[in-house]
Amino acid sequence: MHMQLLHTDHVIMFDRTDFGLSNISLPNGNCIKNPRSKILPVDCTAHSVDYDVVSNSIRPLTVLTDVWCSSGAVTPDGTLVQTGGFDSGDRVVRLYKPCRSSSNTTTACDWQEVGRGLTVRRWYATNHILPDGRQIVTNDAKIENNLYPFVFLNGDGNLFIFANNRAILFNYFTGSVIRTYPTIPGGDPRSYPSTGSAVLLPLKPNAAGAEVLLCGGAPKGAFIRANNHDFVPALDTCGRIRIDDPNPQWVMETMPAGRVMGDMVLLPNGDVLIVNGAGSGTAGWEFGADPALSPVIYRPDNPIGSRFATQNPSSTPRMYHSTAILLRDGRVLVGGSNPHKFYNFTGVLYPTDLTLESFSPSYLDPKFGYLKPRVVSPGPQTKIGYGQKLPIRFTIPPGRLNSTSVMVTMVAPSFTTHSFSMNQRLLVLTRADLKPVGKSTYQIRVDTPGSGNLAPPGYYMLFVVHQDIPSEGVWIQIG
Repeated sequence: MHMQLLHTDHVIMFDRTDFGLSNISLPNGNCIKNPRSKILPVDCTAHSVDYDVVSNSIRPLTVLTDVWCSSGAVTPDGTLVQTGGFDSGDRVVRLYKPCRSSSNTTTACDWQEVGRGLTVRRWYATNHILPDGRQIVTNDAKIENNLYPFVFLNGDGNLFIFANNRAILFNYFTGSVIRTYPTIPGGDPRSYPSTGSAVLLPLKPNAAGAEVLLCGGAPKGAFIRANNHDFVPALDTCGRIRIDDPNPQWVMETMPAGRVMGDMVLLPNGDVLIVNGAGSGTAGWEFGADPALSPVIYRPDNPIGSRFATQNPSSTPRMYHSTAILLRDGRVLVGGSNPHKFYNFTGVLYPTDLTLESFSPSYLDPKFGYLKPRVVSPGPQTKIGYGQKLPIRFTIPPGRLNSTSVMVTMVAPSFTTHSFSMNQRLLVLTRADLKPVGKSTYQIRVDTPGSGNLAPPGYYMLFVVHQDIPSEGVWIQIG
């Protein structure tokens, strides 16, 4: 499954078109005819939907070509650009320009496909938004454990790219590698199909530079052994590295349990949620076992040895083809799981599961309501520029403000598939004065990011965080 949250609070989801019939019909009795397909030459079911978070409703969308294992990102104006796929779709670019109403069924609010929009075939690729709003697409679909590379934009405008067990810093203007990083200790692969996950840790004012955290994966040879139904325990280690360190080294940590095919989601307060996946095997059809049912919270600012906290388990296995994304209300939307070559809903150990559920971090517990801020201004969809002073007004229940424990964060919504959230980044904004401006109402001034190197242009969710408890987010647009 692939997911992207848009600035309309709608989530666009899609899956490959040749798994089999889905359980959702195309609107108005429409059908797609594809004489080349041996599986579904005529298909009257939807393989993409628009999920309205507020109304908890879906609307079927139409994809004409196969989006299997594709990639994507959002343009500065909020249009979802999805690239590549398989067979008929491997060079296609698809555009989804959001509309406001879930009942709007005009062609302006459905997929528009550009055939041969890519000069080369793209499958298992990664997209990243660049400082000027363009997108770069990277992959090598021919080499095992190099698929869906982990790509992050560094503050100097270069790209940190991790694949297999090593990383480089890449200057995309010159096409040159300007730095090579040490192999991750142990040398085990972390990219698909030995699928770990990775995040760019929160970017903070006056910090020593950007850090990448990479967790889980599968040992060398695990993919071949899984093909013979020998499921090797997943890696239980995480590696953390500072991109701009003069002598960069991986700092290794141990998770509460091994995990492969997990998702890592940045939360508004700067914590990292690790969710989904399996305890053994690798990505691939029938290649995973032992569902990882218990999410884990990673607190990057805690001392080593006290950063991981196991959460209450789910009862639903979320294995191969599961996804997770942050919503504006602070919940994490979790969905999908299909470890089979086709949809297989019954009679197997881990059935295909296309349902959705949400994970609520502890900051949403009602017992913390007395600490929860509410953003008054800026209002939704406010446009801001780079390097500005931005006043933010918020309320806190009477007598509860701790002025030293207030921060403002901006979170970019990610395109998530195959255990990697493309373009996911969180910025902690520099704060200045904090003052009361009314009954239980306060104003804090923050500095907006200085350039597109820190925050590529587009939509972000802005949160006020008080004593680790975030407000609901407000959509803002920078650039």
